[in-house]
Amino acid sequence: IVVTGSDDHLWKMWALPDGNIIMTGEGHTDWLSGCCFHPSGTQLVTSSGDTTVRIWDCVKGGCLLILGGHARAVKDCSWHSCGDFVASASMDSTSKIWDVNSERCRYTMRGHRDSVNSIEFLPFSSTVLTSSADKTLSLWDART
Repeated sequence: IVVTGSDDHLWKMWALPDGNIIMTGEGHTDWLSGCCFHPSGTQLVTSSGDTTVRIWDCVKGGCLLILGGHARAVKDCSWHSCGDFVASASMDSTSKIWDVNSERCRYTMRGHRDSVNSIEFLPFSSTVLTSSADKTLSLWDART
């Protein structure tokens, strides 16, 4: 199974190797930039040009949670390996760590001077890696 996001504001889940569409997610109001499965495979996080991050139920296909707080488009998203936190990277030069259980932003990471284009939790760690249009990579401790 793979998931894709597109300029048509939709994400699609595809079965491999036959290529059939299993599920389609509607709700974002602008292009999708990132999709990432929850470690259990039961949920999906998406990021979009509409400045939101959304959590989706992979069984029912519906949106469970909308996380808003970025001032510009969100370029990427990633789940922490424990499944309780999501990271997002935005064109507003910030990254955020979201607590999915409390449904709020836990931390906003500032330091890049341009768009943050990608974000990833290092496996089984509180360390986050970001890359930016300012031509830098940064390592962050998500606890601080």
